Amino acid sequence: MRLLIVGQLEGHIATAGRIATQRGAKVSHIESISGALNALRNGQGADLVMCDVVLDIAELIESLKSERIIVPVVACGIGTDATAAVRAIRAGAKEYVPLPPDAELIAAVLQAVAEEDTTFIARDPILQPIMQLAERVANSDASVLITGESGTGKEVMARFIHRKSKRATGNFVSVNCAAIPENLLESELFGHEKGAFTGAVARRIGKFEEANGGTLLLDEISEMDQRLQAKLLRVIQERVIDRVGGTQPIKVDIRLIATSNRELEVEVQEKRFREDLYFRLNVVNVVMPALRDRPADIVPLAEYFADKYSVANGLPKRAISASALGLLQVHHWRGNIRELENTMHRAVLLARNNQIEPEAIMLSGQGLTPEKSLPANIAVQVAAGRTLAGNGPGSLVGRTVADVERDLIIDTLQHCLGNRTHAANILGISIRTLRNKLKQYGESGMPVPPASGEERAAS
Repeated sequence: MRLLIVGQLEGHIATAGRIATQRGAKVSHIESISGALNALRNGQGADLVMCDVVLDIAELIESLKSERIIVPVVACGIGTDATAAVRAIRAGAKEYVPLPPDAELIAAVLQAVAEEDTTFIARDPILQPIMQLAERVANSDASVLITGESGTGKEVMARFIHRKSKRATGNFVSVNCAAIPENLLESELFGHEKGAFTGAVARRIGKFEEANGGTLLLDEISEMDQRLQAKLLRVIQERVIDRVGGTQPIKVDIRLIATSNRELEVEVQEKRFREDLYFRLNVVNVVMPALRDRPADIVPLAEYFADKYSVANGLPKRAISASALGLLQVHHWRGNIRELENTMHRAVLLARNNQIEPEAIMLSGQGLTPEKSLPANIAVQVAAGRTLAGNGPGSLVGRTVADVERDLIIDTLQHCLGNRTHAANILGISIRTLRNKLKQYGESGMPVPPASGEERAAS
């Protein structure tokens, strides 16, 4: 955990830093917003920024967005100034921490950020040989390709390999190749010099340099443009990069991990992915099974998410009733762990008491669930002798798959308030696929929910 503290905070900065250090964080301190931005541009890197509310947090967050530096920001300040806290949250801060710092509160904030990407629940026997393979190859520098459906925990596995490797004390840097426009991904990976293109307001260190001595994860690499694939192949072969607009090659020492929710061999056959790059990446292939293939993990994962979102929403911990667990265990989980997480978040909010009952379990994707794994509420109807020709799910009969898919995509997008990234995650498809579908719907005259304000600001 790398923590960057920004501001003076009247002497409390040392206390906050000491508490974070005792909890295992690597802490650095910069007094100004401009200094913090320069540090992040120059590859210092941070997993969390803690910023004094007397500084312009809105400017910091807007600058991070415009330069596509992805790091959560937590506001902190002397006392409990409600106005300052609200202003910081509205600016985009994830949380407000009052100072002088409470050790347990600091620890909770750090743990929340760390658990977001590192919690790995693996009790099902199907994962045992996979975990053993990951541990055996972790201490080498071999490139690893992690494959599996969307939402199966590929990035969590990548972080597991990093923690078990000899590079564990180095940086772990992740780049989502599907979420960054093609014209900006090269700069994100390799960095750029000031003035290299419109909007390059300062020199920016790329992710390869930021990960130097550590591990670089290229998430959903199958979404990368072929022109950039060729440049990536050179980097892997020669271990040197060129910043956009730069004139001198720069040596890098990184361990490369890539993930894909597609069959890369098929992508190679269809000429959408370079064969030579595929073989460079696929030294070791770790295949993450779908959640429906690891049923022993459904209950512990559901309980973990129920506890997590109870705490996050300031609610008492919600136990899950046996009947609710039964619904979860027979669902098909097309969206895998990500779908289960969203389901439990909703259940925590909808539960009417301190126990999650079946009525709080709202299962998604029912129209596309295979017959052999009907979602629980449909399975109950079938068991009672009802057919799919009646109301509810039966209304799907007579409709085309394309129609059902369109309605599912639009309804999910509306549920996410227009946020394309969140909708794609829930649906289990890439952001590029979602955008292509929405373009088709728009061209056919169908109204499409506008992008969320956050995504419009980032584009």
